[in-house]
Amino acid sequence: MRSTNTEYEYLADDPNFKVMPMMLSLIIGAFFAILNETLLNIALTTLMKEFQVSLTTVQWMATGFLLVMGIVIPASAVLLQWFTTRQLFLGTIIVFTAGTTIAALAPSFPILLTGRLIQAAGTGLLMPIIFNVFLLVFPPHRRGKVMGTVGLVIMFAPAIGPTLSGVIVEYLGWRFLFITVIPFALFSIAFAYKYLVNVSETTKPKVDILSLVFSTIGFGSLIYGFSAAGEKGFLNPSVYSFIVIGVLGIIIFSFRQFKLKEPVLDLRVFKYPMFTHGMLMFLIIIMMMFSSEIILPIFMQGALAFTAAKAGMLLLPGSLINGVMSPVMGHLFDKFGPRVMMIPATIILSSTMFMLSRLNENTEAWMIIVAYIILMLTVSAIMMPAETNGLNQLPKRLYPHGTSVMATLQPVAGAVGVSVFISILNARQNLYLSQSATPNNPTTINEAMIIGVEFVYFIAFTISIIAVILAFLVYRAVPSEQFNDIKQQGKPEKQSSEN
Repeated sequence: MRSTNTEYEYLADDPNFKVMPMMLSLIIGAFFAILNETLLNIALTTLMKEFQVSLTTVQWMATGFLLVMGIVIPASAVLLQWFTTRQLFLGTIIVFTAGTTIAALAPSFPILLTGRLIQAAGTGLLMPIIFNVFLLVFPPHRRGKVMGTVGLVIMFAPAIGPTLSGVIVEYLGWRFLFITVIPFALFSIAFAYKYLVNVSETTKPKVDILSLVFSTIGFGSLIYGFSAAGEKGFLNPSVYSFIVIGVLGIIIFSFRQFKLKEPVLDLRVFKYPMFTHGMLMFLIIIMMMFSSEIILPIFMQGALAFTAAKAGMLLLPGSLINGVMSPVMGHLFDKFGPRVMMIPATIILSSTMFMLSRLNENTEAWMIIVAYIILMLTVSAIMMPAETNGLNQLPKRLYPHGTSVMATLQPVAGAVGVSVFISILNARQNLYLSQSATPNNPTTINEAMIIGVEFVYFIAFTISIIAVILAFLVYRAVPSEQFNDIKQQGKPEKQSSEN
């Protein structure tokens, strides 16, 4: 039950409220669910041999996961208002556990894929639930550290997925990618059943079916189109057709939300400047991070001739530091505000992108380790403060919609970033090879890859300049209710101090 003590506006301020058990129950479940986003990436080749399927077929294990997430996340705003915290979290984890069990026991590829898609349905709903709970439980001045802890889940779990996957597949077999997760999922269910309390109110708004249809078509088609572009290229009819359909679906969905009294996803959240600012920063950082997690391994295994295991291990220190530093960055945000963190972090991020645009065949392994550590440090210093600052400006009634918008943008930004950068890489490589007299020479092929990677990171450097500009425009946001109280008292209307 929700605490009935009305003395405290936020439950975290109530000394009788058990905050830590509730946080643990949410974070444990989310960590292992989100870990599955990347846990299967290295196992795809093994699955092709195991089930005798093609690359285009097995890719659905990754593409289908993003696709289902993109479909279910926009509906989370409605679900958060229809079901209690306990009902929704327990139901989501149970769905995820069921999918994991089906995948672990799968005798054929179609059943394995079915389990994987059920997993995705559970994973997609988890982050909106967690963000919404933390916004309701913790006051604004404590959210940075809490969101930093959530950042450990969002960033650290998928980052260690490939490294962990390689070890499990090599020594235990692919089924243990799922079997290992099941005990932790069951523990999360038991822990949440005992300690998780209801913190949200169920208003049960009217559900607009057409909005859900357009949302499914829009976000589903867009994510599929961009995911397929990395393999087929943007000029493939099946790719640009899905992208066009996706864009049209999202446009129709968006216009419809502004006309509804009770929208499925209230896009009026973008009327709040710091929320819009935070989402723009979020998009840029996700694109930088996801693209580097793809481009750097390609470069190391190609131009530098490193093994997949070595490439994965070289990226591990950056991933570990990112996870450790996310709560620290959240605490610094609470203390100093967004400007003090974002301005130097975006400048360092931009410098790192420029440094990576100078990669060549003589690049030492330690240089890549250092560059990736710096990249992941700047990510932790920018992303969570930007998100938290943006969500802080929303009124409570828009928390479910703000968290749903943010969660929806993650798979979209990931799919767009990876596909765009991979396409740029391929195009630059092919242009170099087409102009070479010896396009089939291994040395020429390596040179083409280096030229392609350099160009990709130069484009990334150019985009990172936008983040630097945005950092200089940020200010510390306060909840809109508090801002309105300040205005009514006749105090200055600006929401920020020096932070």
